Amino acid sequence: MEIAQRNEQTDGADQVSRARCWFKGLAEKLMHKVLEIASKTKKLGQEDPRRIIHSVKVGLAITSVSLFYYFDTLYDGFGVSAMWAIMTVVVVFEFSVGATLGRGLNRGLATLLAGALGFGAHRLATSFGEKFEPVVLGLSVFLFGAVVTFVRFFPKIKARYDYGLLIFILTFSLISVSAYRTDQVIQMAYQRLSTILIGGAAAIIICVVICPVWAGDDFHSLVASNLEKIATFLEEFGSQYLKASSAELVVNKEFPQGYKSVINSKATEESLANFAKWEPRHGMFRYRHPWEKYLEVGNLTRQCAFRIDALNGYLTSEIQVPQEIGAKIQEICKKMTSETSLALKEVALGMRTMTMPSSSADSHIENARMEAKHLKSLLKTRSWPDSTDLLDIVPVAAVASLLIDIVACTEKIADTVKELAPLAHFKAAVVTAGQQKQLTRQQTHGREETHHIITMGESSPE
Repeated sequence: MEIAQRNEQTDGADQVSRARCWFKGLAEKLMHKVLEIASKTKKLGQEDPRRIIHSVKVGLAITSVSLFYYFDTLYDGFGVSAMWAIMTVVVVFEFSVGATLGRGLNRGLATLLAGALGFGAHRLATSFGEKFEPVVLGLSVFLFGAVVTFVRFFPKIKARYDYGLLIFILTFSLISVSAYRTDQVIQMAYQRLSTILIGGAAAIIICVVICPVWAGDDFHSLVASNLEKIATFLEEFGSQYLKASSAELVVNKEFPQGYKSVINSKATEESLANFAKWEPRHGMFRYRHPWEKYLEVGNLTRQCAFRIDALNGYLTSEIQVPQEIGAKIQEICKKMTSETSLALKEVALGMRTMTMPSSSADSHIENARMEAKHLKSLLKTRSWPDSTDLLDIVPVAAVASLLIDIVACTEKIADTVKELAPLAHFKAAVVTAGQQKQLTRQQTHGREETHHIITMGESSPE
């Protein structure tokens, strides 16, 4: 009996110990989870402090329109329909001014039009008598719902007015169907429209007045930043990819990977461009700012990023390039990437500061183009040793071909930015005396290189 009691006490102590360990582990997991969430929250706020401001603005807008429920005088005027003002703020208030304006105008105009048509459908249905009234209302709902839904499939309409068309279908259906059971159609449409306008106006005013976030600014900065990321990669690539050592060429795998975000930026650019079109004039951005040209620059930048992604594949390749082959194009490729990188940086600087691209960008592009011609002629001469394996030549030829394409793409980017500059009213670039001397030296150096390349031919007029 005594042994059994001791065993029971031991089992009880073990259970208490296991329970204590379980609760201790649970507390540690909860604490770790709380710290992890706090760290992510802090990081999210530090990445873009505007997110915190936006959250406060949304809370302020919802609180302001909820006063319709707190004050009897306001509530008596709108009744339960005051809830539509709160719902409008929730669905309309977006991060940027352009997105908020787009949603607010879409919702307001769609509600106004749908309310008028819903009332008209009700009046038309009542003229057919009580027997055919539901038939006419059902046909009107079917007709407008089907037609407007089909219109939403048009790409340009879907990009800018999809939300408004959706609200139109909802409002028209609610008013026309509800009118069958109530005679206060005008009052219902008026209350719904007025509360939606009040909620939309509150959201727009708070979004524009308090620390506004302009989609046009973000779009402008994104396009310039993408150009800088491409330039940074090319700068590193030219100085590291074909770096010769005593035995073989070394490939440096530590490269900036910012270009990958450029590849996936199409959806963001199109969304920001759509929002920017709704925004009024602010700063250097006019109402009809040429955002389409920005999209063209973004598309060309992505084409360049795709070629850079292919170059990055050769950085991580296990195939080693023989020194005698890489040495022939090492200096040319280095100059090509260096000049292309400098040209892209000049263009990006012009985009970011909204100034005309300096003439030094043209000089860098011209130098890169001359190096590309030199590289083409070198590849055509087939001046490789007879014992060279074809597999050793293919990677070098592929890299050279990609670099030539990047130079051509850079030239297209510069030309597009030049077309954008007068349309966007870029300021004229101020060239200092030191920059003018540097430009003169670059142009003279470019002419000397051109002369050198010409004299290498079999027959030269000089």
